[in-house]
Amino acid sequence: MSGHERDPSADLDVNEAIAQAHRREWARVLAATVRVARDLDLAEECAQDAYAQALRTWAASGVPARPGAWLTTVARNRAKDLLRRESVLRSALPSLVVDDVVAGPEDRDDPPVVDDDRLRLIFTCCHPALSRDAQVALTLRLVCGLSTAEVARAFLVQESAMAARITRAKKKISTARIPYRVPARADLPERVSAVLDVVHLVFTTGHAAPVGAELVRQDLVDGAIHLARTLYRLLPGDGQIAGLLALMLLTDARRDTRLSGAGRLVLLPDQDRTRWDTRQIAEGTALLAESLRQAPTRYSVQAAIAAVHAEAATWEDTDWTEIVGLYDVLRRLWPSPVVELNRAVAIGFRDGPRAGLAALAPLLDEPALATYGYLSAARADFLRRLGRWQEATAAYEEALAMTDNHVERVFLTGRLEEVRTHLS
Repeated sequence: MSGHERDPSADLDVNEAIAQAHRREWARVLAATVRVARDLDLAEECAQDAYAQALRTWAASGVPARPGAWLTTVARNRAKDLLRRESVLRSALPSLVVDDVVAGPEDRDDPPVVDDDRLRLIFTCCHPALSRDAQVALTLRLVCGLSTAEVARAFLVQESAMAARITRAKKKISTARIPYRVPARADLPERVSAVLDVVHLVFTTGHAAPVGAELVRQDLVDGAIHLARTLYRLLPGDGQIAGLLALMLLTDARRDTRLSGAGRLVLLPDQDRTRWDTRQIAEGTALLAESLRQAPTRYSVQAAIAAVHAEAATWEDTDWTEIVGLYDVLRRLWPSPVVELNRAVAIGFRDGPRAGLAALAPLLDEPALATYGYLSAARADFLRRLGRWQEATAAYEEALAMTDNHVERVFLTGRLEEVRTHLS
């Protein structure tokens, strides 16, 4: 190779490093830049510019030892440069209020108990002045780094409609002077519920990524657990927070067994339970016990369901009667079509596939599940177990049409091919 020729693998290495930095560092980079820019749009633009500059610079100079710190420095410097150039214009526009602007005498007596820019960003996204849909959309876009198209897919709306919704929410944050800070200690209890809902959504989006080549976005899972731990330190006696952290730890304890060595999906019955993370299970179980000393919440009940799975030495040892009973409690605390779906699946494992199909039947006309692939996949599995091959084929085809994750599509395709062999 001559001195003027580039090694194609070097470009691949840089592209992969930038992709990893986006997955792992986006929230930190953006959140740190917001403090300088005091404007979400400007901060997002500067963070995106930093990643674009990394593509050019790292190809020539190599990937830095601390990519996140490099990106943050570039993004913050870019924000400072733009603010200097546009100081006259921006002085006439509303900007995001940050800690040093809003701090009053009462704040100085009650200093921040945690210094985490990502937590500031998520409390800003989850401000009660915004609708819950706007809170979730902003968090997925800004904290999780999902594209507008991915957020739109999660909400089952057009990309243009979601772009407009996100723009309106960001504009409201500026015009309403919503502060970029963790609320004062006295205000935390009434604000934490919305944040927990969004942290849980971040976790579930990472645990079973709705789109892409990976089954799990571990950056989102780890980020959600980090935020929950931070909230737990802020409000150590809050049963909701303890329950959510327990749920995430007990669920994530299975992470190393959810894929085969070849990258294929491994369902719960086939996972090697000796490889589940016993330390996470122990911590999650202790947190669950703590949360259940208070009135049960949707998170503590979900954590209890995860604990039943964690306590079963084998799939056959799973106490499905207890799980169905816990879903009966959960459906009262948190009425949801997805809860009804999971309860129906549990009934199918307790009482057999015919009972499972009967429990699923009322959900087939549920509008909220009309494009939810897991409903079709659950029906397909029960039909397969009953040997109803024609119906199982149709259900697997329907599930495939609604599934965008590559790993799940490969699994469903394999099952579809399996049931088709019985039709000839």
